[in-house]
Amino acid sequence: MTRPLLPAWNGVPHPVIAMLHAPALPGSPRYGGDLADVAARVLSDAETLVAGGVHGLLLENFGDMPFFPDRVPALVVAHLTRLAHELRQRFDLPLGINVLRNDGSSALAIAHASGAAWIRVNVLCGARVTDQGLLQGIAHRLLRERAALAADEIRILADVDVKHSAPAGPARPLAEEVHDLVERGGADAVIVSGSGTGRATALEEVRQVRAAAGDTPVLVGSGVTSQTIADYLPHADGFIVGTALKVDGVPGNPVDGARVRALMERLQ
Repeated sequence: MTRPLLPAWNGVPHPVIAMLHAPALPGSPRYGGDLADVAARVLSDAETLVAGGVHGLLLENFGDMPFFPDRVPALVVAHLTRLAHELRQRFDLPLGINVLRNDGSSALAIAHASGAAWIRVNVLCGARVTDQGLLQGIAHRLLRERAALAADEIRILADVDVKHSAPAGPARPLAEEVHDLVERGGADAVIVSGSGTGRATALEEVRQVRAAAGDTPVLVGSGVTSQTIADYLPHADGFIVGTALKVDGVPGNPVDGARVRALMERLQ
C-alpha cells in the first residue's frame, strides 16, 4: 500500500494532476508581448480544469522553448511566481511547479513563496542526454535547499527515464533507477512517462516502476487519455495529464472542458 502523496488527497484513490502550460514568458523567443494575455490564458485553463473536477494543477513554463538546461533567468522565476500566486488566490486545489528544463531550485523557491504543494524535477539523479545537452542530477543540492527552508512539506516528484531524453551511458534496469531516485535521491514520488510530450507510457514500464517503488507513489506522466486511463488504474497511484485535455489534443491549445469531463468520468 502506497502512502498518500499529499494530505489533501487522503481518500482520493487516483489523483489527476492537470497541466497548466504557460505560454511563452517575457524574455522567451516566442513571447507574444502581452503579459496580461499570458495570465488570462493560464487562469482560463485553470478555471476549466477545476470545473471539470481534477484534483490538482501543475504550472510549468511550457512556452519558453528552447529551454535553459538548468537555472533559468530571474525574470522567469518572477513571472512564474506571480502566476502561481494568482492561482493560489483563486483556486482551492493543490498546486505544483515545474521549471523547465531542470531548475528544481527555482521551482522550490516559487513553491515556497506561493504556497505550492510540490515540484516536479526531470532529472533528480543520474545524467541524461537531452535537446538541452547533458542534464545532471540535482538531488544533492535540492534536498539541502529544502532542508534549509524547513520545507519538507513541499514534495519532490521526480521523473525516471524522463521523456525527451536518453541515458548518458549504458542503460540501467528501470528498477535500479527507481531505487536510486527514492533511496538515494529522496524523491517523494516517481513519475514514469512515454518518450515525449503526449506520448503513451508503456504499461509494462508502469508495472516495473510500481514494483520497484515500494510504498512511494507512482504517477503516469504522459499519454493518458479518457480511452486509456482505465488500463493504468491497477498499477498507478495518480496521473499527470496535459495533452489529452487540450483542444484537438494539441499541447499548446487551450483546455477543452469536454475532454476534462470525459477523462474524470472514467475514474468514477
